[in-house]
Amino acid sequence: MLKISLLARDNTSKPKSLDDGSKSLSESSSSITSERIHPAEEANGLSMMQTLIHLLKCNIGTGLLGLPLAMKNAGLLVGPFSLLAIGILTVHCMVILLNCAHHLSQRLQKTFVNYGEAMMYSLETCPNAWLRTHSVWGRYTVSFLLITTQLGFCSVYFMFMADNLQQMVEEVHVTSKTCEPRKILVLTPNVDIRFYMLTILPFLILLVFIQNLRVLSIFSTLANITTLGSMALIFQYIMQEIPDPRNLPLMASWKTFLLFFGTAIFTFEGVGMVLPLKNQMKHPQQFSFVLYWGMSLVIVLYICLGTLGYMKFGSNTQASITLNLPNCWLYQSVKLMYSIGIFFTYALQFHVPAEIIIPIIISQVSESWALFADLSVRTALVCLTCVSAILIPRLDLVISLVGSVSSSALALIIPPFLELITFYPEDMNCITIVKDIMISILGLLGCVFGTYQALYELTQPINHSVANSTGVYA
Repeated sequence: MLKISLLARDNTSKPKSLDDGSKSLSESSSSITSERIHPAEEANGLSMMQTLIHLLKCNIGTGLLGLPLAMKNAGLLVGPFSLLAIGILTVHCMVILLNCAHHLSQRLQKTFVNYGEAMMYSLETCPNAWLRTHSVWGRYTVSFLLITTQLGFCSVYFMFMADNLQQMVEEVHVTSKTCEPRKILVLTPNVDIRFYMLTILPFLILLVFIQNLRVLSIFSTLANITTLGSMALIFQYIMQEIPDPRNLPLMASWKTFLLFFGTAIFTFEGVGMVLPLKNQMKHPQQFSFVLYWGMSLVIVLYICLGTLGYMKFGSNTQASITLNLPNCWLYQSVKLMYSIGIFFTYALQFHVPAEIIIPIIISQVSESWALFADLSVRTALVCLTCVSAILIPRLDLVISLVGSVSSSALALIIPPFLELITFYPEDMNCITIVKDIMISILGLLGCVFGTYQALYELTQPINHSVANSTGVYA
């Protein structure tokens, strides 16, 4: 079995100085990849189908269900075209990241180079002396952004599961067998949503104790099955009796478009898993085919669900499309199935920050305490995502904020910059240079203005007509 467990690494030596500690920090985040993946282990790697399953599951999460609201924030015409453009740019940046990592691994004669290593090694050979001296901070920056992004995803998963669980429980007494459209929102907060988050917490802690990607692929398959089933029922509903779309604005205001940008970037949740998935493949050279095929399916799904969902619900579109579904047993089961899928996806998204943070902690303790330290850190990180969800229970705005702050940096800003510093000494094409600069500037503008708008909206009074509040529609 291809182990992801950090306990498989050698922890017999402790750092004895600050310099050794810094070295441990810079090396530990790559332990999952460069230290344990060897050609002899390829027979135990992931197949193309297993890799595709992981890729799809990492990208089909809560952000997908928030796309109808994102379309509302952008406009019926601007939204789909903007989402397509962002999708193409994101996939292009994934390919850039893969090419840079492959080029650096060949240059340095390493088996594998992860995201943080790629940034550090590129800075070590760049023309600027200051950047060369501080190249290790390139790895620290990428690691911090990966941790922030992935834990942000996990925090959003807490909110999503709690929102849907609360709505299911509090509507059970009025749930009917006939599926009628929701019309009037009547809030009935019988139990605080934080109670539902705390109810989910111990089950997620147990789930993240699983540290093997091949075992997680089984849960990922189950998550895909429940997600596909719920997606089929959602599409079946939103394609019926669609109101006249001519009443919907083709273009929204620029302020709400900034929220659209954050949500759209957030939706492409798999950028942090691209290099680890390639690294774990039985035949890594086939990953490009898996990436293009899988992301093409994802982009088409995004555009269809976002556009049709907005056309169906119009101005009443909620933070998650599941909150708009009729109050009947059939569509209550959709919320349950999708929540189960998100539950298992939590472990996949949690995998990235865990594999960065835990080796640093384990390197500071003796081998006899390694298991206890590993499980303690995992527990603490899950609790951290739960506390974050409790403190900011606004699903739509947190999605946009995480997307604007961290996802835009990892998906749009850093990969073009990485390509520039990796290939610039080798006489890059002027068109490529201009292209990379433009993509990075676009990502930076979206990051700055999207973050500002999301923070501004968080300071405003909650409008329950658009917030992710649980309620009953009569």
